[in-house]
Amino acid sequence: MTVADGELTRKIFVARSETGRGWGELLVQGISYFFLSLGGLSMIVPFLWMVGTSLKPAGEIYQPSFFPSSPTLANYQEVIFRTEFPHWYLNSLIVAIISTTSVAFFDTLAGYTFAKFDFPLKNVMFLLILSTLMVPTEMLIIPWYIMSVNFNWVDTYWGIAFPGVITASGVFLMRQFMTGVPNELIDAARIDGLWEFGIFYRIAVPLVKPAIAALCIFNFLGNWNAFIWPLIVTSKRLTMTLPVGLSFFSGEAGSDWHLIMTGATLSVIPLMTVVIIFQRQIIQGIALTGLKS
Repeated sequence: MTVADGELTRKIFVARSETGRGWGELLVQGISYFFLSLGGLSMIVPFLWMVGTSLKPAGEIYQPSFFPSSPTLANYQEVIFRTEFPHWYLNSLIVAIISTTSVAFFDTLAGYTFAKFDFPLKNVMFLLILSTLMVPTEMLIIPWYIMSVNFNWVDTYWGIAFPGVITASGVFLMRQFMTGVPNELIDAARIDGLWEFGIFYRIAVPLVKPAIAALCIFNFLGNWNAFIWPLIVTSKRLTMTLPVGLSFFSGEAGSDWHLIMTGATLSVIPLMTVVIIFQRQIIQGIALTGLKS
């Protein structure tokens, strides 16, 4: 075999290898896109079905049609003007804002303290805070309720919001990010005469804004959708939150699915607004925290 024949054989072998790898990659990509499309449709179709059902008259609810034959806004008028829906909406918004504001401040401050200060039993206190993550929420409901009754917090905004004003996961998250703030910047600020809270507010907080944004977004979404604790701590219809209030559209005689779907459609508007406005921060938050759900 001459040198030219050997070179030709090598080129043919490389070309066959590249062709095989190319078809293999295309097959893997095709299968990946197929399953990703199925996953996307499984999330989008129920949402579109909910919106379509909210526009149907009550007589068309059980008809197997995706779109209403005669769209109407009567369901929205009934939900908004003939039920306590506006009160539930406002209650959910107030509770979510109270909880998110408190978490943003106290979790960030606690994380900064654990990351940048040395004090007795610091590690023990931090481990105690982390250990609360292992306690199921269902085990805490009875102590929370007894405390709410003793302090007359039942049927109040504070009674609904207080379990989430400081979160162990938020403290842990902010402590991890505050650890990355350079100590040289903090020492320079102290030399310049800035007081400790000023160092936290003017130096540390601006450097961890993406983490704070992610913490706030996930906390707001969690409180907006909370159901079990608001159901237990509220007994008056005017003090209930949105998820609890929507459950009253179902009863022993049946469920008003057109009203439930209408209320659910209206309830996702703030969530969609948050996602659209802060989608970049949400993606950064998922990447930073490693959360996948």
